[in-house]
Amino acid sequence: MIVVDTNAIVYLLLGGPRTAQARAAFGKDSAWLAPLLWRSEFRSVLALYLHRGQLDLGDALRAMHLAEDFMEGGEYAVTSADVLSLVVSSRCSAYDCEFVALARELGVSLVTSDAQVLADFPDTAVSLDRFGSV
Repeated sequence: MIVVDTNAIVYLLLGGPRTAQARAAFGKDSAWLAPLLWRSEFRSVLALYLHRGQLDLGDALRAMHLAEDFMEGGEYAVTSADVLSLVVSSRCSAYDCEFVALARELGVSLVTSDAQVLADFPDTAVSLDRFGSV
């Protein structure tokens, strides 16, 4: 069981520069968890693809449905107190701290490719590249 950031979900389901690493991470641990925020972040990626003409609306809706099915049962709410406490002790955004808070609450690693999260939370975060190759 691992917490993954939205980019890992995007790489696995939509493709991207770290798709191979996301697949390797999934092969190592297929129980992927995330805070509910992942949905909004995933929609933002889809919006970018729509604006660039890389997807049409039907494709974007199918991708969102696929992602929601994929993450079903692995979505969690986090408390504002936990998130804001992490914000105060780091240089990360509240969005990033939601993923850290969930990983800490569950006692699992956060797998991410976010350099700031990796730097500020080395006790919780592990790089997608390293996790998939270990």
